[in-house]
Amino acid sequence: METYCHTPVLLQEVISGLNPQPGQNFIDGTVGGGGHALAILQATAPNGRLLAFDRDQGALSAARENLAQFGNRVIFIHDSYSNLANYVECNKFFPVSGILFDLGLSSAQLDDGNRGFSFKNIGPLDLRFNINTGSSAAELLNDESESELTRIFKEYGEEPQAGKLARTIVAERRLHPFQTTTDLLAVVEKVKGSGRRSINPATLVWQALRIAVNSELQELAEGLKSAVQVLQAGGRFAVISFHSGEDRIVKDFFRRESKNCLCPSLAPVCRCYHQAALKLITRKPVVATTSELNKNSRARSAKLRLVQKI
Repeated sequence: METYCHTPVLLQEVISGLNPQPGQNFIDGTVGGGGHALAILQATAPNGRLLAFDRDQGALSAARENLAQFGNRVIFIHDSYSNLANYVECNKFFPVSGILFDLGLSSAQLDDGNRGFSFKNIGPLDLRFNINTGSSAAELLNDESESELTRIFKEYGEEPQAGKLARTIVAERRLHPFQTTTDLLAVVEKVKGSGRRSINPATLVWQALRIAVNSELQELAEGLKSAVQVLQAGGRFAVISFHSGEDRIVKDFFRRESKNCLCPSLAPVCRCYHQAALKLITRKPVVATTSELNKNSRARSAKLRLVQKI
């Protein structure tokens, strides 16, 4: 099993924003190794509970071990946070005082060569959080059309050479099906070059594939709605995102659900009858301090947004 000992990002800001108190119930939608969860459970002692989700069985196993001291105060769920409303209901997990989604990859996932999350490691081109469901990144590259691959690279990775990359992949797979990280890296370097840059040319490609394989943006959209549904009045919801696509979905959802009317500005009267469900706590995203960045470079792209249920 991988060693999940990475440092949780924006830990102090998350705990300050969620403000967990003794006896309260919280949900961690992406428990990982349990870094944020540990701090929440300590703050909600002696009898506060935590519903801990993760699609990655390895992460969940590590969290069980790292949070073993809290016993039955933690309920572990091997599933996506998009389904959290169902688990809150069946576990009678009420009231919910706070929810956290940390959308980043763990160091353990990146370092595991058998998962394919990093182009720096040689191994199978998988990229699935749950290796028992869905298609791997290799299968996606070998099966999808050129137009769909172009869309994935453009939409999920904001890749400037999406079309050329897709064409090259389709041509290459006729000769040799994609299987490993090195297979894809060779194509990326062929199209984009391999010279020194501040961001490796393969970064956006890997990001796009991971998002597509795991349906991350669709899962996020569903998870946001489910979280607001189960959160009690006065409860707080924190989301840490790591790229613009995620942050845009979170920002737009929070802003929309904090308004009483969604009608066009020129409409004489409200016809939508939309009622605000949230109050914005952070109007701009919270980012890591220089001190944290010096200790944990992984936090450099992290953005924290926080809302409160009305």
